[in-house]
Amino acid sequence: MAAGLLSALTYGVGDFLAGLASRRDSPLRVVALTHPLSALALLGLAFLLGQPVPPAADLLWGMGAGLVGLVSVLAFYRALALGPMGAVSVGTGALSAVVPVVVGLLAGESLSALGWLGAAGVLVGTALLSFQPGDRGQGSGVPLGLLAGLGFGFFFVLLGQAESPGVLWTLAAARVASSAVIVPLTARRLGLKPEHPRLILASFPGDMLGNLFYLLAVQGGGLAIGALLSSLYPAFTTLMAVMVLREHLRLPQWVGVAFALAGALLLSGR
Repeated sequence: MAAGLLSALTYGVGDFLAGLASRRDSPLRVVALTHPLSALALLGLAFLLGQPVPPAADLLWGMGAGLVGLVSVLAFYRALALGPMGAVSVGTGALSAVVPVVVGLLAGESLSALGWLGAAGVLVGTALLSFQPGDRGQGSGVPLGLLAGLGFGFFFVLLGQAESPGVLWTLAAARVASSAVIVPLTARRLGLKPEHPRLILASFPGDMLGNLFYLLAVQGGGLAIGALLSSLYPAFTTLMAVMVLREHLRLPQWVGVAFALAGALLLSGR
């Protein structure tokens, strides 16, 4: 459980910083610079700690997760740039919590009464977060964030298939795969010189550590529980957005935040 909560904390802080970076630079460039850094850091840690290289199947699961996660993170950073960060991150996190549960149910797992109540809370919360009467521009990032949430859910499912203890190698495989796609694409379209390098550099440890703690949580407590606890990261992103950016969410959005987070908590105890 501790690893899952640490994953949520590091994901949340990292996403807030990445969202700020994406408001000042292209999300393509943010990802193109942070993912190779994550890959190098993970490979270096794997060597220094002497982790055994996992089976090829685990590395392939990691690579598949990296490609799915690449599309999702580009959509997510763009959504964070459009804002508001609080509503975007909660909607994304709620849907990323639902996907592993659905996959688990299809695989033969079952939900308790509280689990079903939590699933309903997540669905109601995401509906409220995406409802934007009046100023449409304020919530223009929410639908894109919900799409990213679906992708992150499948990212969690794919990454959770790796069962060997060499977690750093598996995560490195994910980041190598995404880097192999995003770096040449960005170099060709935009160039790789960042406009705000310090902010981009500050954002990369959150994503890397979030993935590491997530995989440790999955291996310690199972796919659904690890993914669901990790999906609480929007609480930290929202808190930082309110405190640092002084974001103001509409009343229906705050209600959606409460429903979505409460639903994710109920699901984690299903």
